[in-house]
Amino acid sequence: MSKIIELEKLASQVRRDIIRMVSAINSGHPGGSLGATDFMVALYFDVMNCQPDNFEMNGVGEDMFFLSNGHVSPLWYSVLARRGYFSVSELSTFRKLHSRLQGHPTTAEGLPGIRIASGSLGQGLSAAIGAALGKKLSKDQNLIYTLHGDGELQEGQIWEAAMFAAAHKVDNLIATVDYNGQQIDGPTEKVLSLGNLKAKWEAFGWTVLESEGNNMLAVINILKEAKKLVGNEKPIVILLKTEMGFGVDFMAGTHEWHGKAPNAQLTQRALEQIPETIGDY
Repeated sequence: MSKIIELEKLASQVRRDIIRMVSAINSGHPGGSLGATDFMVALYFDVMNCQPDNFEMNGVGEDMFFLSNGHVSPLWYSVLARRGYFSVSELSTFRKLHSRLQGHPTTAEGLPGIRIASGSLGQGLSAAIGAALGKKLSKDQNLIYTLHGDGELQEGQIWEAAMFAAAHKVDNLIATVDYNGQQIDGPTEKVLSLGNLKAKWEAFGWTVLESEGNNMLAVINILKEAKKLVGNEKPIVILLKTEMGFGVDFMAGTHEWHGKAPNAQLTQRALEQIPETIGDY
């Protein structure tokens, strides 16, 4: 359990990073970032084979991750920095002019860990499938991981890609959906109902797993279960049930903090609820 405790402490620090980053520039997307923190920490610090000290765009000899819902960039930047891809101090440049840490991840700035730009929703799965097929062709046994928002599944390209992956037996791919039921304009059920997502993915030929997403042990266990299912001629998707704004009382469970930064008073209130465990940047 000591490993789980350490990961939970790290997740707490990442959540502090998120709040401080968006507050400092008065811009960004804290809600989804806070909800998906446990997944990203578990992936980068326990599950995924990655090489932060020797980052290469081609990803040869390591697992690769593609963030499709690019607006949760503060989360990804914090995790990348804490994992050693670049200096933690660089988090203070988030969304500033000429920063490598743009509001949505880009490749032009050459930030280690970023392989595609992901501002436009719906495209990440297609890119990930291409990378997965590339690994198959080169006999690279490492895996491809992705993260998507549930509102993003309203994009048609997601389902074209899902159909392609199943038809071509892309079985070295593990996609994850941040299933929080919220998007920028309101609850997904009201904006455009997603229906039975498990049944949909299964109908498209995918192996579907489901898990609680704000419990570190549960997240690690479901990722490891998914890894055991690779190589069975079917792509895998995890429906990770999270809470938008998890860890901050006034942000939790509402779409209102999807893309809005807290003021100074609310920032202080949020930080009082999230322990500083490793040290702020």
